[in-house]
Amino acid sequence: MRIRILSIGIIIFALFLASKLYLVQIVQGNDFIQRADRQYVQSPDSIFSRGAIYFTDKDGTLISAATLKSGFTLTINPQVLSNPEEAYKKISALLPTLDQSAFLVKAAKKADTYEEVALKVESDVGTAIDQLKIPGVNIYKSQWRFYPGDTLAAHALGLVAYNQDQLAGRYGLERTYENTLSRTNDDVYVNFFAEIFSNIGKTISSSQSLEGDIVTTIEPTVQATLQNELDGVKKQYSSDSAGGIIINPKTGEIYAMALTPSFNPNSFQDEKSSAVFSNDIVENVHEMGSIVKPFTMAIGLDTGVINATTMYNDVGSMTANGKTIHNFDLKGRGYISLQEALGKSLNTGFAFAESKIGNKDFSDYMKKFGLGEKTGIDLPNETSGLISNLDSPRDIEHFTAAFGQGIAMSPLEMVRAESALANGGNLITPHLVKQINYKLGLSKTIDPPAGPRVLKPETSEAITKMLVEDFDTYLQNGKAKNPNYSIAEKTGTAQIALPSGKGYYNDRYLHSFFGYLPAYNPQFLVFMYTVYPKGVQFSSETLAPAFIDLTKFLINYYQIPPDR
Repeated sequence: MRIRILSIGIIIFALFLASKLYLVQIVQGNDFIQRADRQYVQSPDSIFSRGAIYFTDKDGTLISAATLKSGFTLTINPQVLSNPEEAYKKISALLPTLDQSAFLVKAAKKADTYEEVALKVESDVGTAIDQLKIPGVNIYKSQWRFYPGDTLAAHALGLVAYNQDQLAGRYGLERTYENTLSRTNDDVYVNFFAEIFSNIGKTISSSQSLEGDIVTTIEPTVQATLQNELDGVKKQYSSDSAGGIIINPKTGEIYAMALTPSFNPNSFQDEKSSAVFSNDIVENVHEMGSIVKPFTMAIGLDTGVINATTMYNDVGSMTANGKTIHNFDLKGRGYISLQEALGKSLNTGFAFAESKIGNKDFSDYMKKFGLGEKTGIDLPNETSGLISNLDSPRDIEHFTAAFGQGIAMSPLEMVRAESALANGGNLITPHLVKQINYKLGLSKTIDPPAGPRVLKPETSEAITKMLVEDFDTYLQNGKAKNPNYSIAEKTGTAQIALPSGKGYYNDRYLHSFFGYLPAYNPQFLVFMYTVYPKGVQFSSETLAPAFIDLTKFLINYYQIPPDR
């Protein structure tokens, strides 16, 4: 009996040791190797460490989006450095970017024993400087955040920076997942192996169980293509800015999210204003104009009060509560269908549709689309739309809302609502992270549940049919039609509100555009906008060519089979 008890005790102890060895050698092996290497290199501080962020290509391969780069920090001891000018001459021959005046100023601080003169020194350069053996010149191993794609998906990824004395994620996914990506460093002065075997429980911190790497939904080639298209639009029309998203309208996975102007998170300190780091797609709202019209039409279809063939008398304007709204060209077209009103983007058609729906039902549906709410995306500082006009007792505010003026939404809110038009009528949760790989060897899949139903499936199909007709017949006068693929789309042009909030600029517009394909079983929804393009009035001119190029790219890149 005693032998059996003793055997059980030995087995339990062996299992305990095996689990600890697994943690040391497998789960935390990388960290320990780095620390073992550092114990023989003098270091003034703990070496920076952080979890990785990955893109996912179309085949499921992980591509590095944010990682660590190793090198050195170059320092001097002014009390030991006897000839600063000669030292600078030797060092600058290897490190030409070293600022001479700053170096000499720091070298003159004879009361100090430690001054940093260069950070993020490449490994080969640091090693060469060390081999000079200049008394008073020291190098220390260091690591820093590195983004291999430079500007690629910069607003989605964010950056790592100091806020006073704390180095952490400040924007984008770096901030949202700070608790997962951050790392706890132990004192590097303690002999590493002695620490392990003297107190293994203390070495393996329980806080590390939440540490891990994140895998995003961003497809790097799709991201780069969207960025190039938006850069082209901004440059061609001298826009203040441009932005866009490519998303799976069924799952909410974002394949690309881009803004221009952008920044390089590897050299963010070179930017003149921190405003460039903010993500306008998530953090700001705009009056979106005619891309709201499909929502009005879908509400009318869902409530059964109108359909694509419903006729109305377009006289070019409508008056309510003492205010008059007009079509974009101030012209009337007589008795026409709502399909034609959609294709020609006539404001009167959608004011008419709203009058048939009724203010209460219209407002209730618009709110069901998630307008005025946060989407729940995994990015910081998300804002929600300004839709108080939907609660107005007057008709005129509802008429203008029906064609996209007087209410303002974030681009992301629009993408979520548009996805409900495309996917059969359900709200989704847009998201950028699909998986977290924890250091302990476990993984967590991010799969947000489907949201509430907004429209009947048959309504989604009916509005899709109307948007396909819009693409095939009206966009570029039918020249955009793809004979092999069904593509749904809608353009939008909205006057930009004056800073006072009262009235609009006469010559400043926000252009927007959305579409999805294949229309009746959509894999991709593309949304783009550009703010104040110059010398052009309509988004059919600025964004339609970019959208058509993107659809051709997606079809070829993903080898989507024809649906016609």
